[in-house]
Amino acid sequence: MTGGVMDRLSAEAGAAPVAAAAEAEADEEADPPAADLPTPQVSERRDPHPSRMQMPQGNPLLLSYTLQELLGRDTVQVELIPEKKGLFLKHVEYEVSSQRFKSSVYRRYNDFVVLHDMLLQKFPYRMVPALPPKRVLGADREFIEARRRALRRFINLVARHPPFSEDVALRLFLSFSGPDVQNKLKESAQYVGDEFMNCKLAPRAKDFLPADIQTQLAVSRELIRNIYNSFHKLRDRAERIASRAIDNAADLLIFGKELSALGSDTTPLPSWASLNSSTWGSLKQALRGLSVEFALLADKAAQQGKQEENDVVEKLNLFLDLLQSYKELCERHEKGVLHKHQRALHKYSLTRRQMLSTTVQSREPDAAEQLESRIVEQENAIQTLELRSYFSLYCLHQEMQLVHVYLPLTSHILGAFVNSQIQGHKEMSKVWNDLKPKLSCLFAGPNSSLTPPRPLEDGVSPQ
Repeated sequence: MTGGVMDRLSAEAGAAPVAAAAEAEADEEADPPAADLPTPQVSERRDPHPSRMQMPQGNPLLLSYTLQELLGRDTVQVELIPEKKGLFLKHVEYEVSSQRFKSSVYRRYNDFVVLHDMLLQKFPYRMVPALPPKRVLGADREFIEARRRALRRFINLVARHPPFSEDVALRLFLSFSGPDVQNKLKESAQYVGDEFMNCKLAPRAKDFLPADIQTQLAVSRELIRNIYNSFHKLRDRAERIASRAIDNAADLLIFGKELSALGSDTTPLPSWASLNSSTWGSLKQALRGLSVEFALLADKAAQQGKQEENDVVEKLNLFLDLLQSYKELCERHEKGVLHKHQRALHKYSLTRRQMLSTTVQSREPDAAEQLESRIVEQENAIQTLELRSYFSLYCLHQEMQLVHVYLPLTSHILGAFVNSQIQGHKEMSKVWNDLKPKLSCLFAGPNSSLTPPRPLEDGVSPQ
């Protein structure tokens, strides 16, 4: 074998030394040594964790889930529990309840962080939703509530994601009630490897990919980018609509209180107004009673605003979180496994040329054997990275399908928005109609000198 390698290396060595030296010098400054590259071997795949994926029937690339099936996998509630005071800071805890596991556990923000890290470690080629930011100091009530909502969206997207939902880390997070859940999560990921190492079809991922996979992904990225931008604007407007309803509730409540305060005023009338004292007394009595109706109007407006926050804004945010995770996955694919693959190929070429030159000059059998060993090692590493590249594309294609499964959520969002508007206006209209007869007493004093104003016709201005 050594002689064959020597002949092959000698034939290729002539043109290599000058170019190799220049390229090696440039690469030495830009990249770490070749030993830093990930070099898992295909043959090193161990028996998987119990959550190992099984080979589906037919083409495993294609997903057959519906939105209802995904939403039905689990519904997880995340609620704030009373703050616990530590030695220096208050610690916010959450009660996390899972319908699927029929469990209720207490979790801190850092527990979510560890789960997020474990998912990225085990599923680097899947859509792992982002976590909300952590603010150590000055976390006001509004920030804490926004973070609670974001954590609820995160854990529900994870709990409904097909591979994540079957992973032991999620099960531990949602059901483990013992101490130190973070160490338990970390232990579950030890010696397991990522999805590529545990998936039977990973070496064959290329066989399932369509020939125009790159074109499909490019079109999909453009579509997702456009959808994200539109939904981002829709979310902003929905937030403003819900906020206006809540502001309207506050204004109606204050309006009613001011009417009540006016009707409760005890300031005596001056003597010159004594002729109308009975009229003013009747008006004050009527005004005092109107605060109840305005309080009811305020309550209806607040309910509508809260409903739109929960059923419209939150669903839009959930969908935006999903779209954002897909965009981040595309970036990881390009900057991660593809970049590593290209870098490994470049380093392999440089190392091969340098070793060629050295071996041809030395003519030492030991150097040739070392060269053969290093070339085989790097070829295995490159082969594994190439398989990872195809597996990354395979997962990316499935995640693209998953995003499209969620697209019908649009109809749910629009339905919730329309229903909220119909119900809110219907309930408030009833209160306004009930209020109108009570205004008659404002225009019917003892002398019946006041009459209700007539409604203006369209296009007619008051004189």
